Amino acid sequence: MEKNQTSTALYFIAIILPEPYHELAQELKVHFSNQYNSRASLNSPPHITLHMPFQWRPGKEKVLTDKLSDFFSACSPVQIHFQNFGCFPPRVLFIDIQKSEPLENLHKKLSRFCRVVLNLFNATHKDNPFHPHVTLAFRDLKKTAFKMAWEEFKNKPFGGEFLAKQIALLKHNGKIWEVFQEFDLGQSI
Repeated sequence: MEKNQTSTALYFIAIILPEPYHELAQELKVHFSNQYNSRASLNSPPHITLHMPFQWRPGKEKVLTDKLSDFFSACSPVQIHFQNFGCFPPRVLFIDIQKSEPLENLHKKLSRFCRVVLNLFNATHKDNPFHPHVTLAFRDLKKTAFKMAWEEFKNKPFGGEFLAKQIALLKHNGKIWEVFQEFDLGQSI
């Protein structure tokens, strides 16, 4: 059997921020890299994670993308509202996303679909509920830098909204995460 048939690659599913929010979030990631020496978030485009990283065989990507395409075509676009900044002490700072029933429902339906249809069982962190956000700094942010960064951002405003009409499947290329394929959400009813 060929190597690529048995080895796996890493993928995750997310909403990629559109412009102008993509550029604004990317500038904030660069700020955290330059000011607080936290570079890990630069390894992916600004996004809202809907399904955490999972392994899949590259030789079976067509199966994955066909099933995801069918699933997302039956889902409606979702309104996304930014709600300032937030944190998960002691290392994570992010742009917070206002919770909404449509976004919660999309996440729940996707989690169930990934378990039942794709046989993926790592869709959530078991003890943490879904908390949509756009990560700006995380695992490589030192605890002392976190305190300074949170002090800088905790009262800053960040607002805006957009209609998420596409969901992305991202693939890790060995160094960074890249958009592998995008899926259109079905039409609003």
